[in-house]
Amino acid sequence: MPFINDMLAERNHRCAPEPANAQTPPPPNRTSRFHFEPSAVMGLLRERIVGQPQALDTVEATLKIIKADIGDPQRPLHVGLLLGPTGVGKTELVRVLAEAIHGQRDAVCRIDMNTLAQEHYAAALTGAPPGYVGSKEGTTLLDADRIAGSFGAPGIVLFDEIEKASTEVSRALLNVFDNGQLTLTSGAKTIDFRNTMIFMTSNLGAREIERYLARLNRGWQRLWPTSEQRQRRGLHQIVDHALHEQFDPEFVNRIDTVSLFNWIEHDMLDALIDIELQKLNSRLARIGRRATLDTSARALLHKEGFDRRYGARAMGRAFRRHVELPLAEALADADLRKRDPDDVQVMHAHVDAHKRLYFSKD
Repeated sequence: MPFINDMLAERNHRCAPEPANAQTPPPPNRTSRFHFEPSAVMGLLRERIVGQPQALDTVEATLKIIKADIGDPQRPLHVGLLLGPTGVGKTELVRVLAEAIHGQRDAVCRIDMNTLAQEHYAAALTGAPPGYVGSKEGTTLLDADRIAGSFGAPGIVLFDEIEKASTEVSRALLNVFDNGQLTLTSGAKTIDFRNTMIFMTSNLGAREIERYLARLNRGWQRLWPTSEQRQRRGLHQIVDHALHEQFDPEFVNRIDTVSLFNWIEHDMLDALIDIELQKLNSRLARIGRRATLDTSARALLHKEGFDRRYGARAMGRAFRRHVELPLAEALADADLRKRDPDDVQVMHAHVDAHKRLYFSKD
């Protein structure tokens, strides 16, 4: 593993014999080998992930346990399943986590499980069997370096849309979840997951949950609201049924946490707009520009960027169409060379009488 030299050095230091006349020094304050601070990581996550307090609380608890370094050393640091409809931030949570810990959003070993829908695709993870092409090379989709992480930072793995992989593919992960190691079929290579946070995403049960919540807000049930405890119990039963319908009990039993993501609602739209605007302004900073949105522009995005079925992706599409396109037109004849950082031109977004967004300059 990349951090084996650090581990050996620390072990040798601890095991070195002391002189007979040496006085025992007071024990130093114990420090974690992990360099990240859970509070700093969570600050970035809560800034970027909208409307998912329960899921973020679960991540925070996980990070605290990992930071304390008290987990089972023979298992992955964490195995988590992120459940919810499309566009609510499941994959984005893992990417932001990688950015906070490693400084890069793409510091993740991400596997699109929808590409492994056939049984024979299990070899894409476990390697080709002996006698088949690629068996000697130990070819696999898994990136061993990103999985291993480093001595001071955990590796991060994302199995995206886990329910779309074949049963044989998901079964190939059982040993990974249980003892943190995957030996390729050829026996030529073993990939170590014991310094790794493993995440899976899925939309299992999303439609059933949506129907359940809609039923609670319909007819006479609106007059007699269901208690929060009873509602949680109902959601848990739906999720539990969906998981056991899709996966073997042995697979479900190896998952540490299951986080249920909420649908994107109207009260989350301003936060989504702010996130998209922040991303845009970070790109505009390279050419000395900054964009602002007035209340009419925000109202237009509220109308065009809300679709409960598609979540935050609907806002992203509306932002590209109604903000980025008019901005590109406004900059068509501008000098786009890098400007003095102190010389920033502000571009103000407004909506005209024809309900179209346009930009004016300072």
